[in-house]
Amino acid sequence: MSSIRERLLDAAARVYAETGYRGATTRRIAQEAGVNEITLFRHFGSKTTLIIEAVRQANLRSDCPEVPLTPSEVAPEIRTWVGEELAHLTQLRSIIRTSLGEVEERPEIIPLIGEKPREVILGLRAYVEQLQREGRADPDIDARSAALTFFGALFADAMGRDVMPELYHESLEDSADHYATLFLRAIGVAENAGNGVRGQAPRAKGRARGEPSLANP
Repeated sequence: MSSIRERLLDAAARVYAETGYRGATTRRIAQEAGVNEITLFRHFGSKTTLIIEAVRQANLRSDCPEVPLTPSEVAPEIRTWVGEELAHLTQLRSIIRTSLGEVEERPEIIPLIGEKPREVILGLRAYVEQLQREGRADPDIDARSAALTFFGALFADAMGRDVMPELYHESLEDSADHYATLFLRAIGVAENAGNGVRGQAPRAKGRARGEPSLANP
């Protein structure tokens, strides 16, 4: 059974995502959590403290998928991670949109919503760089650009799926699979390049000599 603190954080995240900061009154949050306002203030002191902590926790939950620290079976682990990350971002889309819409009025939210994406992008960059060192990815690819482009595609899908359904008509699973395929090809990793064998990283299919990489235009 969740603690009172966890219930308050979950309730605050839900109400904030739906109504924004102004609409997320302490009375409504307390009601959603099944406690009284006195209990809310006893745990967090103020509405602002509660909302900030709720946004932080929503973005940093322990169930966030982690980028693999050390490349192993590259294609399968990337496909698994992409599916989990896209589902996670999609689940958070309401609170992310609300937070982005309030950054002008409440700039203290900016580092909270950027902390986890930054961690993911840096993790992806390190992953690609490790593959390059092992000779399993295209050495000419800029790992930072590849990570930014890849995460940007997942983020755009999560934010735009229910806004532009005609563009995002595939299931999350199918979209994740396609994004993973594009990323693997962009960094020069073949579908069977997860066996740990060192060697020249294969070039992406369909790229003519001199044509720029998808991740490093």
